[in-house]
Amino acid sequence: MKVVLIITTYNNIEVLRLSLKTALHQTVAPTEIIVADDGSTPDTARLVNDLAERTETPLYHCWQEDIGFRPARCRNMAIARSSAEYCILIDGDIILDVHFIEDHIRHARHGFFVQGSRVILSKEKTYEIVRSADTRVGLFDYKIGNRKNCIRSAILSRLFSVKNKKLGGIKTCNFAFWKKDAVMVNGFNEDFVGWGHEDTEFAARLLAIGIQRQNVKFNALAFHLYHPTHSRASLAKNDTLLLETHKNNKKWCENGLDKHIGNCTQCT
Repeated sequence: MKVVLIITTYNNIEVLRLSLKTALHQTVAPTEIIVADDGSTPDTARLVNDLAERTETPLYHCWQEDIGFRPARCRNMAIARSSAEYCILIDGDIILDVHFIEDHIRHARHGFFVQGSRVILSKEKTYEIVRSADTRVGLFDYKIGNRKNCIRSAILSRLFSVKNKKLGGIKTCNFAFWKKDAVMVNGFNEDFVGWGHEDTEFAARLLAIGIQRQNVKFNALAFHLYHPTHSRASLAKNDTLLLETHKNNKKWCENGLDKHIGNCTQCT
């Protein structure tokens, strides 16, 4: 199975460097890694290109113009660029357990998308990790949230990784799906600009075509580095888009993935 790890980022090069460090040191390597760049300055491209020359894992950079918070569009660009069957999404401020890709592959099943969990790291812990470049996080480390999510256990994962038809808690900082399913719903809806709900609306359309949600616990561990809260200025508009999709049981978005298929001129 070909697997792509898609990492969204925007002008956070030191944190992205750590995220890529953990992505490139997995027990099972992804087939390829694509950095979906929402308009960063050229130093991000230089980092990705430099690492690409020094790793065996194919590593690509997809960039779009900086005209607002548009993760839906840059994710679509990365999905279109990828040759993989299975897509795993994280954010550029996520660091990964060494078994992250291995665990996601184990939980991948046709007819399902996967919602993973995360450990929330404090500002102090984040600064310590960035300063030391030591990405290890332990169960008993200080100032972390969702501490139980540090536990990796096959037994607990079997007990607590359950199917769910709800939309609550959808977060693309640890999220996976089959590319063919994304194509069926036309990917992320690029009408979503500004923070909020583009991930939930995508999941709603997957559910509408019969793709089930699988929550994965105690496997595929991800650690969320601290960052300031994004502006909520667009939340009301995005709430309306989500409500429309849910109310009408929409399966397809007009402004989505299809326009990027075969047209990835900004991906290197």
